[in-house]
Amino acid sequence: MANLAMPAHPSAPPPQRRLVAVGCIRRCGGRTTTVRATPAGVTGTIRTGAAR
Repeated sequence: MANLAMPAHPSAPPPQRRLVAVGCIRRCGGRTTTVRATPAGVTGTIRTGAAR
């Protein structure tokens, strides 16, 4: 069986990665807060008594 412990090209640079979006939903005390951040900006909502 082949030894797979070593990468194929140890000198190859890691791939470029970037954050596209991040979001959060929080429910507390009858309120639902939604926040989303992207490179274009940040948006969010606060709702009370939101139906699930």
